[in-house]
Amino acid sequence: MTMTRQGADATRALQALEDSDPTVRLRAALAVGTTPDPCFVDKLVERCAIEPEFFVRDMLTWALVRHPVDLALPVLLKEVRSERAQARSQALHTLSKIGDRQAWPTITPALLSDADDEVAKSAWRAAVLLVPEGEEPALAAVLAGQLGRGGRTTWLSLSQALVALGDVIVPALRTAAAADPRARAHALATEQLLRDPDTGFESAIEEAKRVVALSGAPGTDDENRADR
Repeated sequence: MTMTRQGADATRALQALEDSDPTVRLRAALAVGTTPDPCFVDKLVERCAIEPEFFVRDMLTWALVRHPVDLALPVLLKEVRSERAQARSQALHTLSKIGDRQAWPTITPALLSDADDEVAKSAWRAAVLLVPEGEEPALAAVLAGQLGRGGRTTWLSLSQALVALGDVIVPALRTAAAADPRARAHALATEQLLRDPDTGFESAIEEAKRVVALSGAPGTDDENRADR
């Protein structure tokens, strides 16, 4: 009787994850995470790939983290290779929350430079949490290669990821600064944040722009247009 009731509850919870009402989906994700069951893992990952509401996706991630790592990890590692950008992004986000370094080999240069900014940002956050000791300089070099891409929110995410690696990023920043004016401004702002974490990002960017402009670097007007 108990087993039958539990099975019925699980079925209702799985169905509720697809309800048209986001509040119902949120409650369902909470219920699934409160009483983890192996039968939920695939459905949670599948739902993460298509769930339109951020707050529901966040609860789905929480529910996945509540499940045993050996059940969730293989499904998530497969998901980061999905053709759907949201699937990749949310799987990477969930891996960063799980924090198991078995996932590190999955954080490839291709993901760190993914054409979709949300995927790339999730990959950056996951990478700095999962990177094995001693591999930080190599990761810093890959991340620095992305300096100057996207708009302000993307710049901020990348700077935060780099700063989390510590002083090992300085050589990579200085190499990247020679690439072009956008990368140089971004690198200078990131180095400023590393030296003084209390510096506001906007202040650091504006100061970096002034330095680039005063240096006479060509293309400064492009930098001024970065995601206003």
